[in-house]
Order: sequence, then C-alpha cells, then structure tokens
Amino acid sequence: MSVRTAAAIAVVAGVVTTLLPLSATAASAAPTADGHAVLRTEMGAPVPSGPLSRGGATETFDLTVKNPTGKPVTYKPWMLLDPNGASPFQRDDVTFKVDAVDAPATKSSIGQQDGERQGTFFPAAGATGEGGFDIPANGKMTWKVTLGLGAGYPTNDGDFKFTAASYNNSVDPAGTGSHLFKVDPQIKTGGLKTWFKQVSSGMDSQEQRAYLDLNYQATGDGTYGTGLASSLSLSHPGKETADFRLQAMVDGRWQDVREQDSRYGLPEIPKGFGSASGVRTLPLRVSLGKNTQLTKKTTITMEVEVSPAKGNTYPFHSGSVTFPLAPITDPAPSPTPSKSPVKTPVTSTTVQPAAATSSASVVAAGNPHLTTTASATGSLAHTGSNSGTGLYAGLAAALVALGAAAAWLGARRRRALPA
Repeated sequence: MSVRTAAAIAVVAGVVTTLLPLSATAASAAPTADGHAVLRTEMGAPVPSGPLSRGGATETFDLTVKNPTGKPVTYKPWMLLDPNGASPFQRDDVTFKVDAVDAPATKSSIGQQDGERQGTFFPAAGATGEGGFDIPANGKMTWKVTLGLGAGYPTNDGDFKFTAASYNNSVDPAGTGSHLFKVDPQIKTGGLKTWFKQVSSGMDSQEQRAYLDLNYQATGDGTYGTGLASSLSLSHPGKETADFRLQAMVDGRWQDVREQDSRYGLPEIPKGFGSASGVRTLPLRVSLGKNTQLTKKTTITMEVEVSPAKGNTYPFHSGSVTFPLAPITDPAPSPTPSKSPVKTPVTSTTVQPAAATSSASVVAAGNPHLTTTASATGSLAHTGSNSGTGLYAGLAAALVALGAAAAWLGARRRRALPA
C-alpha cells in the first residue's frame, strides 16, 4: 500500500468535492484503543468471480470490520485502489457502491488522491463525507461493497489492488484486508518516460542560449485516454532575478512560452499517445533577458511535470536536467575609424535604403516576440538607437602646366561609425 498523507484526502461525490474532516471523531468512541490501531478488516470472495472488464459486470463482496477490544472504536473507511499501469485516475473509471448489511444506513462515494483511486463511505444520517462508524466493544459491522470498471477505464492500466484501510488510522496494518482485482484483457503495463538532451549552448545572435530537446516515450500496451499537459519550471541557486526567456519550436517556428504561476505551459500531447507513437521531441531554447541580475555563468535546473490535460490534472510524472547559462553578452565595440586619408581608387558601392532594411524584419505568425532580421549582400542594416550613417564625397580637378597630363584628386568617402 502506498504511503499517503491523510490530511490531503479529497473525496468526490457526484460533481461536489468534499474535504474530509480528519480531525473530527465520533463523540461516543475513540479513534483507537489506548492509542493503538486495533480494528481488523476482512473481505469475502467477490461474486461473481473472475476478472473485471471495461463497462462490464460488477462484482460484490462483504466487508467486515471487527473490534477485538473492550472499548468502542471509531472507524472512518478509506478504500484504496492502487492501479498497476500508466494512467492516473479519472473519476468515472471505476464504479463503487457500499450498502449496509449489519451497520447503520450508509452512503458512499468514489474519489481521488494524488492521481490514485479511493473510495469512502459514511453514515447516511450525517453530513456528506463526515463522521464515522462506532464499532462496539468486541463487536463488528458488515457492509456489501460493489465494484466495477467504467467504459473509459484506461487501456494502459491493468489490475488493481483494493485495500480496506481507515483515514483515522484505527485499522491495524497487520489486520488490513485487501483483494487484487484482475482486469480483462490482460495487458503488458508500462509507463511514461521523459528525458532532456542538451543540444548546444553558447553565443547565438549576441545572446547566450542553451538549446535542449525534451523527449517523451510511452511504454507498455494501450494508450492514454486523455491528452497530456506538460509544464516547466526554471530555477537557479541564489535569490537574484534571472529573467528567463523560454521558447519552444512549434509548427517550425520558435515561439515564446509564457510564464504563469512560476511555470511554463508547453503544447499538449494529443489523446491516444502510446508506445506505437514512438519518441515525441519538443525542441526548447533558454536565455536570460535584459532584466537579469545574474552576472556570470550559472547552473540552471529545468524540471518538467506531466499531468492529464483534463479531469484529474494531478501531475503523475516528472523529470529534470541541469545546464549552464550565461547572461546577455554586449556586442564587441567597432574598431575606431582611421583619421589618416586613404588614397585608393573609388569603387561603386550600393547602400540599402533604410526603408528596405526595416522591411527585412519578419515577425513569426502568431508570435510578435519572434523576429528575425536579414540584410542583402552589400546592404547596410541598422538596428537599435545608434547614430545614422553619413556619406559625403568631394571632387576637385586642376590642369597643371602646358601639355601636362590631367590630374584627378580622388574622392574621399567617410562613414560615421556608432559610438
């Protein structure tokens, strides 16, 4: 049985989610006897016997709770369904019902915790999800439990273990009853693998960028019945503001990934992802913005969490990678122009007009923050707020002496360079 924190229990009844009041106990009985978990739970054989099938017949068995002590003990049922497979729980995947046999009138509900299935039942006379059953001294109570699989039970989930515990810890772990329910057809169960591969790191268009591939692969039989949503977090040692800039390659273009609640949402993997889908790769690149307080190369941690895109969106898979990242590097200063005249023949040079230069900036469709700047050979492209380019030429001619050859004072051309 997996380890759980009882304070995190959330039980779904219909479409209403109720937080179980873990601190409440019945007035007439203690949750344990002398501070020890003493109750024992026993399960009868399911009827009919055999594996469960998706959307098929249900199975019923008796659940008996015994109190071997001389004091009444409160029992707050917690039915744990631990699946063997890749998909987390969705509320309609399992049907669950409890009827009183030798116990007060009972209501029941099926819910979830941390992506796993759980059921509970409680006195019908009390508030929904509240209260417990007072098992009398040296006495017992019995219920009839009915279980089945919904038609949408994931095809990549297999058998599951059903354990009758209590969320007030009144059941002795050594006396906790359980059943392993088989699911038909039998499958080879697997899971989800994710891993990062750092492709490159370094200068890219006057920015320090790290390029990584995020890879997904499903194993085992079956597919995921919902889309898969992924989110990233970026962190570094220290308290300085990093000003991360994250982009993903989507539809052949680098597109900005926005941060929300300290996480970056990635494109959804469509429903039906399975082992036959092969490896799915999402290229990513990361840089530090102009507002970063990081002044030197720093080790960055990137973590991905994967969850169903709808329904029970609790993350069920995660992975991480570390890589170095440096802040923005200022462009190297241009060489100081020579003050001495250059006596060379003038050649024809075409200067691209400013209007044509600005038209070379292309904004990626659907993402105004993705801009590429291109310039033709021989053109002069300018970005930013530096001074403009000046061009002047002077021509002079003189005839010297009778019969002497004509002399031409060469044109001089000077360009004002950015400071």
